[in-house]
Amino acid sequence: QAQLVESGGGLVQAGGSLRLSCAASGRTLGSVAVGWFRQAPGKEREFVGAINWSAHKTYYADFVKGRFAVSRDNAKNTVYLQMNSLKPEDTAVYYCAAARSGETTAIVQALPANLNWGLGTRVTVSS
Repeated sequence: QAQLVESGGGLVQAGGSLRLSCAASGRTLGSVAVGWFRQAPGKEREFVGAINWSAHKTYYADFVKGRFAVSRDNAKNTVYLQMNSLKPEDTAVYYCAAARSGETTAIVQALPANLNWGLGTRVTVSS
């Protein structure tokens, strides 16, 4: 399976933007759905958004709709999470995860153990 590496995290002021990247090596991501999750301090990991293999379908958690967008460049074997209008409550470690098949349901309905996870990138939003 592909090795996933997230990047692009950092410190940003409330209202600002960041773009996270999830780069794959070792195997193509082009045929599978990829999702973004996050885990805030002291909280459980939660789903953020997902994109299907062809980039024709995306699915988001209600709390990020209109602010975050998932995209992908299969030629670069990379998936992105554009985060706008960031809030302090968006502070978390953000993880990407690849499914075993191509549709977003493969992310949303999957058991965590059945996804291929990156190591995460930390995002801190100051007020």
